[in-house]
Parts: sequence; structure tokens; C-alpha cells
Amino acid sequence: MYYERPPKRRGIFSYFIVALIGALIGGIVSIYIAPTYIYGKIIPIPDIYNVEAPSNLVERINITPSDNISAVEAVAKKAMSSVVGITTVQIQREFIWEREVEGLGSGVIVNSNGYILTNSHVVGDGRAKRINVLFENGDTLPGNVLWYDASLDLAVVKVESSGLPAADLGDSDYLEVGQLAVAIGNPLGLDFQRTVTSGIISGLNRSIRVDQYNVIENLIQTDASINPGNSGGPLLNSKGEVIGINTVKIKSSAAEGLGFAIPINVVKPIIEQIVKQGDFKIVYLGITGIEIERYERQMGVELSGDKGIVVLEVAPNTPADKSGLRPGDIIVKMDNQDIDSMSQLGKILYKYRKGDKVNLAIIRNGKRLSLEVVFTQLK
Repeated sequence: MYYERPPKRRGIFSYFIVALIGALIGGIVSIYIAPTYIYGKIIPIPDIYNVEAPSNLVERINITPSDNISAVEAVAKKAMSSVVGITTVQIQREFIWEREVEGLGSGVIVNSNGYILTNSHVVGDGRAKRINVLFENGDTLPGNVLWYDASLDLAVVKVESSGLPAADLGDSDYLEVGQLAVAIGNPLGLDFQRTVTSGIISGLNRSIRVDQYNVIENLIQTDASINPGNSGGPLLNSKGEVIGINTVKIKSSAAEGLGFAIPINVVKPIIEQIVKQGDFKIVYLGITGIEIERYERQMGVELSGDKGIVVLEVAPNTPADKSGLRPGDIIVKMDNQDIDSMSQLGKILYKYRKGDKVNLAIIRNGKRLSLEVVFTQLK
């Protein structure tokens, strides 16, 4: 008598191993073999292999480092001949004697008939005794200041020449942070003429206090290297168009120098009028004033409001006089734009033309009033 041994049962682990091997084989077939030998020949190609990347996605990612390099090179070749060096001689008074001081900056040709845009401080805010303009071809011509505004830090210099290579002017109202920015100028003297540096637009609408009473507003911030001799030179976009005029650089022990440029749209109407008429005049308000903080500090008084300008004098028969503005009034707004200083007021007046009307918000004897001013005069 004997017993027949029952068949041996397979353990769960055996089934797991078989399933794992099958999954691996299936994966290899679907990834490497099916797309090449099976799909499209034996069975239809699954939709997943027919999907194309959206065109807008392709455009967004189709960027390589070499694009930036070629763009900078193209911008430099296009704009280089329109950048000039500007040397000046200014008279500096020291106690009872005077001495001549040499200065150096940059500029950009904005009209082929000899009109050059630069910083006001490059030409000594109009006080330079002599101005020479150095061109890329080696020529040097004397220059004369046609217009300048220290509060804007802009000036237009004229040389007697024609057929000069003028730069293209861009549109600074449509700039975006991150766009390419190229600066050209003379950073460390004439030995380094027309140095090209590049970076990006790091910020927009920046305000920088350049001295106790003057703030330059709406500046373009860039990380393109800008040094003192770059002042007055152009900041360019990827098309080689001037989008700003380099003006100041902030130095800090805690950070690298930050460069700033004045948007080109600020000065476009000024250039146009100077080219047509030979000079530029702005509307005239007709007051003498002082910042409210300075007035309180000097007079030892406390007035209503924290910001604004105190009217010290109103010239007779001027737009301010005809509007009813009086000495002692505090101007706080012009057409809903806050007024903080006389320099800021001067910049705002560039927006208006003869015949325009504006509403002034003032404080008089502690009460807020509104006056309408009609600009009937230019200066």
C-alpha cells in the first residue's frame, strides 16, 4: 500500500516573479520595438506618438546662449558709429582763484545734422567753457550747448556738420524687465573709447536722489556695467535702438553698482522741437516756491500737510497769477499727480503745451482748494 504524493503548489512569490518578468518584457516592447517595428506596420500608431508640441511653446523655449552673444555683436555694429566722446573744460572757483578742470563723458548722435544728446552734468549744466566732440572716424569738432536741464540731467549739443550717422530711437514706454540692454560709452577715459557692456533691464520706474533737493524719476535700471565716462552714452535694446541715456551709477559696499538710464521718450519731443526751431521752451507757471520740509525747517514753523511746495512769490500777469494762486498757498497736486519739489514740478511741465489747462490742488489757510491754470506763456 502506498500513498501518492499530491502535486506541489506554487508559492505566491513564484507568481510575483513571473508577473514582474512579463511587465519588463512588455515595457521593452512598447518603448523600443513597438514604435519602430509594430506601430504603423501591423497596428495603427497610437495618438500619443502623433502629438506635436504647441507652436507657442516651441517659440518660448527656442532660445540659446549664442543668441544673446550675436545680438550684442549686432547692436554694437549698428550703433557704434553714432556714439561720441565729449571732453569739456570747466572753470572751478576755489576761494579767491579759479582753475580749469577737464571733464569727459559720452553722447549719442540723434540727428545727422550735428545734434547730439548727452547728460546735463557732462557739459557742466551749461557752464562748460569749451566742449569738444570726438567721432568714431577720429574727427574732433567744437560743440555748443543748445539746451540743458539739470533736473532731467539731459542736454543737447550741436556741432557744425552734416551727414553724421544718427542712432535710431526706440520706444521706452514698452520696455519689460529681463529684456536685453547694451551700453556703449567711454567708461575710463579716451583710452577705452566706445566700450560695449551688456546685461538686462533690471527694473523700471526707479527714483534716485542725486542731491539734497533733486530726485531723478522714472529711470531704467540695468545691470549692464556703467562707469563715470559712460554718462550721456546710449542704452540700447536688441534692435540697436536707443531706449535710454545712461546717467548715474550707485555704488554700495553691500552690492554691485547699479546702473540707471533716462528713458528716451522723455526727451523725444524736446529733440524734435530743437531740430525744428533751434531751441526748446516749456510752459510757464510763474511762481517761486520751496519744498514744504525746507520751509518748515528754515522758518521754524509747522504747516498743514507733509508734502508739497510753498508758493513764495507769484509773478504778475502770469498763468499762476491769473488762476488766483497766492503767496503762502501750498501746491500739493497738478492734475492728480503729487508735487513734492520744485524740480519735480519743472519736469511735469514738460508734458504740457501752450494753451493746455491744468488743475492745481492747493492748501490755503488749512483748507483744500482747486484752481484751474491755463498755460499761455512759454519760457
